Amino acid sequence: MVLWVFGYGSLAWNPGFDFDEKMIGFIKDYRRVFDLACIDHRGTPENPARTCMLEARKGAVCWGAAYCVKGGIEKEKAAMQYLERRECEYDRKACVDFYREGDSLEPAATRVLVFMSTPDKEANKYYLGPAPLEEMARQIATAAGPCGNNRDYLFLLEKAMFDIGHEDDYVIELANEVRKVLGGLKEKRMVGSLILLKSHPLFMHLSSLPEATVVDSR
Repeated sequence: MVLWVFGYGSLAWNPGFDFDEKMIGFIKDYRRVFDLACIDHRGTPENPARTCMLEARKGAVCWGAAYCVKGGIEKEKAAMQYLERRECEYDRKACVDFYREGDSLEPAATRVLVFMSTPDKEANKYYLGPAPLEEMARQIATAAGPCGNNRDYLFLLEKAMFDIGHEDDYVIELANEVRKVLGGLKEKRMVGSLILLKSHPLFMHLSSLPEATVVDSR
């Protein structure tokens, strides 16, 4: 028996399980969106991260990587146990056709497993839903968890899509907005540090001293 798994988020660059074959390609009629909360990897319950999920969209394609596990029942079981723990925020799974570049008619693999999320806040507690770009960027710029911060998740995905030659305009736009937010936060920290420095007693003392007189001794 053979297990195929499609990675479109962190699995695209960091599968984390033992596999025998990797293919770059896409699935049809889905697009990648950052509408899923992550509270145990890149975020916390108090400050959840935004991570990828698939949104059904007729005519859309989502590029990523498909991984094949061929080593028998035990190897497949080990991969699935790992994936179930890692992808715990996703509340359902589906099987899709996977296509390689240059052949959008004949699937390169069928019944490829993909982790998905129900787009319903009542049925799925991890579903955040869409938000304005600036609001999403602020959340991603500031969220962090045990496995790292949310912005690196986004930037690594941006790089992964660039590396396979299929950049995602939505990911690029969001990543650039996060960089703007980070730039603004850095500027605020610098201004705050300067204000603290100026309020330090030593700085205030030095700034109150009269200017030194320079004597020309030539």
